[in-house]
Amino acid sequence: MKLLVVEDEHRIAESIKKGFEQEHATVDIAFSGTDGYDLASSGDYECIILDLMLPEKTGLELCKDLRNAHIQTPILILTAKGQTQDKVKGLDTGADDYMTKPFSFEELLARVRALVRRPKILVDSTLTVSDLTLDTSTFTVTRHHKKIQLTGKEYNLLEYLMRHTPQTLSKDQIIAHVWDYHADILPNTVEVTIRNLRKKIDNSFPSKKTLIRTVRGFGYAIGA
Repeated sequence: MKLLVVEDEHRIAESIKKGFEQEHATVDIAFSGTDGYDLASSGDYECIILDLMLPEKTGLELCKDLRNAHIQTPILILTAKGQTQDKVKGLDTGADDYMTKPFSFEELLARVRALVRRPKILVDSTLTVSDLTLDTSTFTVTRHHKKIQLTGKEYNLLEYLMRHTPQTLSKDQIIAHVWDYHADILPNTVEVTIRNLRKKIDNSFPSKKTLIRTVRGFGYAIGA
């Protein structure tokens, strides 16, 4: 799950980022409405958490501009403005949900998960490719009924591949989705993570079909 937090209060933004990263999410932060629009219009996000009172461009202006640009990423407004007319205006502008500060992180997490699930075709939280399964509610990965332990980045990469099977994903797509915008990415970062993932998903099951494939010149895909 990749999220964008647009919040000018650095302490709140970093706290939200830390909380979601503990839930295996990748989180980018923008501290102004202008930067928020630039990231939201170019990044591959599954949900945007948006403050209303922002410098340069307000949250409402940002939300309206994104919808006018036909960007349909779910938007959750998170703000101190809790009057009924504020909520109505936010939802009418194109937001999908509205929460007021102070807030419970557990409720924020639940609402974001609900928004991320909403457009998916999946009928439950389980992704399946051949005999490999990934449960997005428990972060459990199994193959041939054997549990596989993954690091956070390995899990995020595997989930991204499985959600897009049998599509071939380029290195740039993978970096944009699995790593946050400010991460220090080395040229072979994707290759190393893919190699480590293969050891656990494919090499540990020599009698099974190889699932993670390299499509030379294009990127990576998953599928028997």
